[in-house]
Amino acid sequence: MSVLRWRGFRAEDACPASLPLVEIGTECMVADTMVEQTNPVAAAESNATVVVDAELGVPSLMAQIVRFDIPQPTSTMHAIEDRYHLNMCLTPRPLSSRGGYAKRWGPHRLERLGDIFLLPPGESLFVKGGSGRQASLICHLDPDLVHGLAGQVLEWDDQHLATTLDIGSARIRAILFRVTEEVRHPGLGWERMLEFLAGELALELARHCLEAAERPITGGLSGWRLRLIDERLSDEHSGHDGRAPTLQELAALCNLSVRQLTRGFRVSRACSIGDYIEQRRMESAKRLLMAGESVKSIAFAMGFASPSSFTFAFRRAVGASPSTFRQRQGRAVS
Repeated sequence: MSVLRWRGFRAEDACPASLPLVEIGTECMVADTMVEQTNPVAAAESNATVVVDAELGVPSLMAQIVRFDIPQPTSTMHAIEDRYHLNMCLTPRPLSSRGGYAKRWGPHRLERLGDIFLLPPGESLFVKGGSGRQASLICHLDPDLVHGLAGQVLEWDDQHLATTLDIGSARIRAILFRVTEEVRHPGLGWERMLEFLAGELALELARHCLEAAERPITGGLSGWRLRLIDERLSDEHSGHDGRAPTLQELAALCNLSVRQLTRGFRVSRACSIGDYIEQRRMESAKRLLMAGESVKSIAFAMGFASPSSFTFAFRRAVGASPSTFRQRQGRAVS
């Protein structure tokens, strides 16, 4: 049994009870009070407008492409009881976006949200975000599928929950882009394809979570050092020049050796610092593309030898060429 719903078409067979049905292509106004959200398109306070552009569902996976028009910065509590919640921002995520597990960490600890974040079943995530027009792929994945592949029920402590706020896995990102394309343009056998992608996603997620669980809780970088690195990599700090700092520069900033920096960063963020720098550069490139900058000007501003070398790096990281990305995201937020 499955459900297919997209722009004006709605067919429902067996949508999980925990995923309330939302009319596709219609606008929902979100109340001006903070509530604990259980809807898969959990939006925020301040009269944000939410539009579900497209949705595909099979028993193991529910996937939606959702547009948000948020007039002012927001604060939202996300709570999903019985599924893994994955959010991949299709437009650049606001630089001010932060998240924290308030019930675990207390109300004051907030960490940066990456392009992809994960909310495990039974957890509540407090999110503070910026304003503007945004679009996301939102997936709800059956935990039995994930735990079956992992060979155990995954458990999360405070330290390892921090790794869910910025999923840097290139494999997970690639699968989510394939899910996005299938939701946008469902083809022949879309149900079997979505089940296949759900299995791939569950396997990569199980691997990611097991690696996080096995990672030592000591030996990582302190929070203030991670914040220094993020500030150096941010558009605001770099003046939009896109220049990637060297490892020596970041090590000096953190008062560490390069070896201490690289080892500690991998423990803290579950990816190499080189991969993380490249992800942040591509986030900067996305913002410049959405601001109307030319591919040529972005390429040279970011230190690439040519527009073609920038296009190659962008396609490898994002799954689409810069021009295709700009066209898609222009439609996504219009």
